[in-house]
Amino acid sequence: MGFSVSVSHSHGLSSQLSSSSLLAQQLSSSSSKSTLFVGFPFTSYASTLHGKQCRSQPHLVVYSKRVSGLEEALRIRRECELQGTTKFRRRPPLRRGKVSPRLPVPDHIPKPPYLSSNILPEISSEHQIHDAEGIAQMRAACELAARVLDYAGTLVRPSVTTDQIDKAVHEMITEAGAYPSPLGYGGFPKSVCTSVNECMCHGIPDSRQLQDGDIINIDVTVYLNGYHGDTSKTFLCGDVSGPLQRLVTVTEECMEKGIAVCKDGASFKKIGKRISEHAEKYGYGVVERFVGHGVGTVFHSQPIILHHRNESPGVMVEGQTFTIEPILTLGGIECNTWPDNWTTVTSDGSPAAQFEHTILITRTGAEILTKC
Repeated sequence: MGFSVSVSHSHGLSSQLSSSSLLAQQLSSSSSKSTLFVGFPFTSYASTLHGKQCRSQPHLVVYSKRVSGLEEALRIRRECELQGTTKFRRRPPLRRGKVSPRLPVPDHIPKPPYLSSNILPEISSEHQIHDAEGIAQMRAACELAARVLDYAGTLVRPSVTTDQIDKAVHEMITEAGAYPSPLGYGGFPKSVCTSVNECMCHGIPDSRQLQDGDIINIDVTVYLNGYHGDTSKTFLCGDVSGPLQRLVTVTEECMEKGIAVCKDGASFKKIGKRISEHAEKYGYGVVERFVGHGVGTVFHSQPIILHHRNESPGVMVEGQTFTIEPILTLGGIECNTWPDNWTTVTSDGSPAAQFEHTILITRTGAEILTKC
């Protein structure tokens, strides 16, 4: 379960891209070599995290890549294919159904400390780095979360309600002696997040029935023996169109590529770079508002994991745990949040997909903790 950051830019992405295209044309026409240059200025921007502001300095980033004739031909072919495949039959807008009462949790199950208030907790500044015992506890919590998510996916089919999925998830978690972390977090009324079609994230389970052709992200977090395990996956419901299937597949690939760059001493900014590179091949938007986070004994903590290109400082440390959870869209990345203060949908109604794993940084790479 991710959280959001507020980011403002002084220039729109579209204007940056158009300037980049013009620059690329000018540079390529002045050179006989088959080299593509793409560059655009990143102006200073403010990023607000729970009331705190940080400001980066203006600088120019230039990306250079040599492109062969074959690579250029494949790029053009891919663009032509995308023009034909990204056209999809727009589904009816998502509407909120009836939300059932909050489910009870047995008294003997340990509860996370944030249940004492309905106010959204501030992100902890503590980076969660574990010793051997802590790693063992994280593995146990994440393994349970992975098994619950796998089970939840078997329930996805037309006519099933997201409320039914929530009840099944709640029962499986509590029967294992764990607490469903989303329940009561900042007042969230359910035990799992279910985000359908254009819902980016934090969808509240309700009486709406899943329809043939829907896609649904199920976000599971469990609190077991004082540790949180956090994971999510986008599932296909019935006969899903080709463009939506491709969006889901590429989103999972983006997450995997982000994980692949992680190891002790690696820069956090490499994650966003790798994810963006892959998403851009297919013309998908990478949502900037919602980010990954440190996770462990605290649900949400530093480091903040940006999934788009960025120049954020910081490196990974062996024994550290955090989530990588990119959201990709078939259209724009702007979003609106419903009056329930949780459900966030794309502003243009385009579908969105998300995948998430909790990972452990090792000396030579990253261990995915939330795998079945």
